[in-house]
Amino acid sequence: MTAIIVFCLLSALLVTGKVLRTLIPLLQRCYLPSSVIGGFIGLLIFQCFPDLFPAEVVGTVGKLPGFMINVVFATLFLGVVTPPMAKVVRVAFPQLCFGQILAWGQYVLGFALVGFILMPFFGVNEGFGNLLEIGFQGGHGTVSGMAESFESFGWEDGIALGYTVATAGMLLAVILGIALINWAARRGYIQNIRRFDEQDKLQQRGIYTKDEQPAAGVQTVYCDSIDSLAWHISLVGIAILAGFGMRWALMELECCCQPDGVVVLLKGFPLFPFCMIGGLLMQKLAQSVKVHTLIDHGQMQRVSGAALDFLVVSAMATIKVQVVLDNWVGLLLLIVLGTLLSLFMVVVVARRLFRESWFECAIAEFGQSLGVTATGLLLLRAADPESKTCATQAFGYKQLLHEPFMGGGLWTALALTLLYKLGWQLMLGISAAALLLWIIAAVIFIRRRKA
Repeated sequence: MTAIIVFCLLSALLVTGKVLRTLIPLLQRCYLPSSVIGGFIGLLIFQCFPDLFPAEVVGTVGKLPGFMINVVFATLFLGVVTPPMAKVVRVAFPQLCFGQILAWGQYVLGFALVGFILMPFFGVNEGFGNLLEIGFQGGHGTVSGMAESFESFGWEDGIALGYTVATAGMLLAVILGIALINWAARRGYIQNIRRFDEQDKLQQRGIYTKDEQPAAGVQTVYCDSIDSLAWHISLVGIAILAGFGMRWALMELECCCQPDGVVVLLKGFPLFPFCMIGGLLMQKLAQSVKVHTLIDHGQMQRVSGAALDFLVVSAMATIKVQVVLDNWVGLLLLIVLGTLLSLFMVVVVARRLFRESWFECAIAEFGQSLGVTATGLLLLRAADPESKTCATQAFGYKQLLHEPFMGGGLWTALALTLLYKLGWQLMLGISAAALLLWIIAAVIFIRRRKA
């Protein structure tokens, strides 16, 4: 019964969010996803009427994001036939430099702010320094995937704080991103923009016309053998199983290598990065035996998109407001400084790093640096709706190199564990060194291009 109530409740919140976005022009202009709107409504319901739903229902809603993020990451590379690595690096290198500088900059900013100000003066937890990259680049999904890590290190409040950073980042990314696009259009930096007022009513409401409705994916198997969607969901399940197996094997190996038989490095290490690796290995295996045509990335995107919508609405609805209020000063400083870093990169650095279409390339990174990949793509479509520039290809190729490590990748998952083992000072030094290396790489690239 609990599962039925949870499913119906979240479905109602998503539909309500979509209806409100369709009816309210302000929400349309802000490009707010229906999952965010529905999540706010769920949060209000749970806060204003705490006894309306049984405790097990609220608890199940709170646990759902931790499962859904595994689905999202398992689909990342399924159905994607990667081009030659040399081409990926050649096209995406400046984009990769930009994204890595932003990601490592968030770590440096977070560790420095927490170590020098927030810990000594406000008594925040040491893990506070990780929230900027986890919440901004990783988003609600990564926070939910890291829930076990937060709990294993005795800082369960980090989950609510992470969701808050993720929500603020998504809102700031959309609002400031649209403002930046309008600024760039007035300055003549972009020409392909289609303003909100130039869209027809259905486009503003996020609804396709009958003649423009795209396919949701390609059916790769006959439905009399197995439904195509069931086939793709099953592949996702196998990728998650492979990830679970890898995580279990590594934990057993670490346990055997430790004199006291205790897991240290992988303690609290989340499952979702291994699911991503599991999906990648499945795709490579399918390509090697020439059956990769049975996996359609369009269908995988729909599975991932549905999981992400349910993830966001359930994550936002279960934010612990009191935890946020108790840490509002630290959160505000972290969010404001992180936003200023992203703005600086777009306005000052981007035009020096990118040879062509500098703003389109930068606005995609701005969206991702504050509000995950989906927001970056949303802003890129707003600035370059017909993909006439090189930005779409460069951003896509860059994700192949960036996403396995940052914004919810392996380093994001490992950094929290290392923080509690090594301390914020050493983690600040590691992050600063990585940031410096990427800055040097960017400078060398710029000088060679001018030579």
